[in-house]
Amino acid sequence: MTSERQRPGRPADGITTGRVRRATPLAGMVARATGEAVVQRLRREAVGKPEKFARRAERYVELLGASKGALMKAGQMLSYVPFGNVLPEENRRIFQQAMSRLQADAPPMAPELAAEVIERELGAPPGRLFAEFAPLPFAAASIGQVHEARLYDGTRVAVKVQYPGVADAIRADLRNAELLAVVIQLFRSLVPGLTRIEPKEVAGEISARITEELDYRTEAANQRRFADAYRGHPFVRIPEVVDQLSTGRVLTQAYAAGRRWFDALDAPQPLRDAWAEVIYRFAFGSLRRLCLFNADPHPGNYMFHDDGTVSFLDFGCVKGFDRQQIEELRTVVRAVVEDDADALWHAFVRVGMFDAADAPTPEELLVWYRNPLKALVADQPVTLTPEFVSDSVRDTWSPLGPAANVLRKLNSEGDYVFLLRIDLGLMSVLGDLRATADWRAIAAEWDFGGPSATPMGEADATFWAATSELGLAEVSQ
Repeated sequence: MTSERQRPGRPADGITTGRVRRATPLAGMVARATGEAVVQRLRREAVGKPEKFARRAERYVELLGASKGALMKAGQMLSYVPFGNVLPEENRRIFQQAMSRLQADAPPMAPELAAEVIERELGAPPGRLFAEFAPLPFAAASIGQVHEARLYDGTRVAVKVQYPGVADAIRADLRNAELLAVVIQLFRSLVPGLTRIEPKEVAGEISARITEELDYRTEAANQRRFADAYRGHPFVRIPEVVDQLSTGRVLTQAYAAGRRWFDALDAPQPLRDAWAEVIYRFAFGSLRRLCLFNADPHPGNYMFHDDGTVSFLDFGCVKGFDRQQIEELRTVVRAVVEDDADALWHAFVRVGMFDAADAPTPEELLVWYRNPLKALVADQPVTLTPEFVSDSVRDTWSPLGPAANVLRKLNSEGDYVFLLRIDLGLMSVLGDLRATADWRAIAAEWDFGGPSATPMGEADATFWAATSELGLAEVSQ
C-alpha cells in the first residue's frame, strides 16, 4: 500500500504539488467569497455570531496555511485588507488575528527537515554551525520558517530556512493557469474596481515577485542595499545579513527583538503615531531617495521598539524604479495636492494609465485620484483609521460609484499594479495603528522640497545630509 508520504502529488515534506489538488481549496473559497459576496457574507456572519465567524476565519487559515507557496501568498494578501466599516470592531480583529497567523505563525515543518535543509545548504548540521539553535521556529510563513540561534561569538541571530519542495511547488503554481486565475480573482475581489486589469499583467507581476522570493540570495542582496543605506539611521533599523551562513535556501541575519503586530496595537497612541511615521517615511522616503520599495507591507514584516524605532525584517519582495518613474510619481502627488487637473491628466497619459484619445477628462481624473491620496488632501492633521482607509479604497475602486467612467478607461501598467498592492497594504497598517500626523507636510519634504515637518523629519534630514552623494548613488543602482 502507498503511504501518505508517498502518494502522488504529496512529497515527503507534505507540500501538495498536484495542480488540481493545490488549486481546489482556494478556488472553492474564492468562488464563495468574491467582490460584494465577501462583504455580504462577512456582515451576515459578524452579526451576533462571533463564534461562527471565528471558526470560518480559522478554516480559511487552515486551508491556506497547509498549502504554502503561492496559495498561502494569496491568503497573506487577505490578512491586511482594510475591511474598515464592513465589520464590527470585534469581528474585524477576529478575522485579522486569524489571518495574521499566515504572516508569522503558519504550520511549520518538522525540526529534522529544517536541520536537513541547513546541512545541505551550509555543509554541516545546525549543532556544529551555531553555538545554540532552537529546533522549533518562532515564525513560519509561505516560503520558509525562522529559527532563533546564537553564533559562537555570542551574536543572537535569526535563521530563515526554506521549506524543502516549496520552490518546485510554487513554480508549478505559477505555471498553473487555473490557479493563477483564482489568485487574480482574489486580487480583484479585494479591489473590485480593477475590471480592466489584464490577467496576464497581474500574473506576470505576481510570478516575477514570488519567483524572486524563492532565492534567498536575492533577498540577502536587497537587504544589504537597505542596510548599507540606513546603517546608523536614527529610527529605521535593518538587520545585518550574516553572509557566511546564508545561501539560496538559508538566510541568517541579526536577530531583532521587539513587539510584534498585535502587541503593538495595544501600545499607547503616541508610540503608535511614532511607529506609523517611521513606516511611512521608510516606505516613501526609500522610494524617492533610493528608487527602491520594500514591497511586502504586511504587519508581520515589522518589529516595533519602545523607543519609537522600527525594524524592517523581510526584503524578499523589493521593487526597483528608475529616476524618471520617481519624477512622474512626484508630478502626480504635486498635481493632486495643488488641484492641477491638467498636469495630472498628462502624467497619467505619459505613464500609460490612460490612452490620450479615450482618457477621462482632467476634472474626472482629479476627483478620482484625490481618493487614494485622501490622507494628503484632507485637512491636516489626519487620523488614519480602518474606516478611513476602507472608505478611500471604496471611493477609488467601486465600479458603481462616481469613479465608474475612470475605471472603465483605466489601462493597467505593470509597475502601477504593483504600487496599488503596496499602497493598499501600507495604508491598512497605518490605519490599524490609528495614527495621526500631518501627512501632507511629511510628503512635502521629498515631493515639494519642504522643511522638516516633525522632529523625526529633522533627524532624518540630518542623516541623509551626512550621507555622501557617491554612496547614495551606489545604493540606488
